[in-house]
Amino acid sequence: MTQIKATNVVWHEGHVERADREKLLNQKGCTIWLTGLPSSGKSTIAFSLEHALIQQGRLAYVLDGDNIRHGLNKNLGFSAADRTENIRRIGEVAKLFADAGVITLTSFVSPYRADRDIVRQLHDAGKLAFIEVFIDTPVEECEKRDPKGLYKKARAGEIPNFTGVSDPYESPMKPEVTLKTASAKLEDCVAQLATYLQQRGIL
Repeated sequence: MTQIKATNVVWHEGHVERADREKLLNQKGCTIWLTGLPSSGKSTIAFSLEHALIQQGRLAYVLDGDNIRHGLNKNLGFSAADRTENIRRIGEVAKLFADAGVITLTSFVSPYRADRDIVRQLHDAGKLAFIEVFIDTPVEECEKRDPKGLYKKARAGEIPNFTGVSDPYESPMKPEVTLKTASAKLEDCVAQLATYLQQRGIL
């Protein structure tokens, strides 16, 4: 568990309410949490949906696992403890983005169910929509794609703690949306998510 070191701090309420920001943007802030094995299609779907939403005049932003590790989380590795802290941090950031009224897409393997549940609880406590999207792609298909060659290296023992090879992946129990990228086209996956956002009243 993360140790709380900050003391003598008090939450400072601003003069602008979330409803004011949502009215300005004509949308509701939310977090769309894409989870799945490496090379399952998370980032491709996230960036494609972001592009589609921007074209519609919506404010959306992708928090991508690899990109975040270039900056905010560059001091974290891939041990179970570091993965938990990685997701904790991005969960807090996503909550801030969602509170600002942004349709926030996160693309993280986030292999542990408990870590994802904590992020969901964080959003629930803040009365923010948390939409868990399971990119349900078999590991065999992910290995066929493997654009970075990571599975090959992991199978050769060159990459420790690799999800799907030497580390486990705990799939969501009740995701809001499941996308099967081995059989569905990219545009269909994006359309499915966009339709869901409309049904939830986000758009």
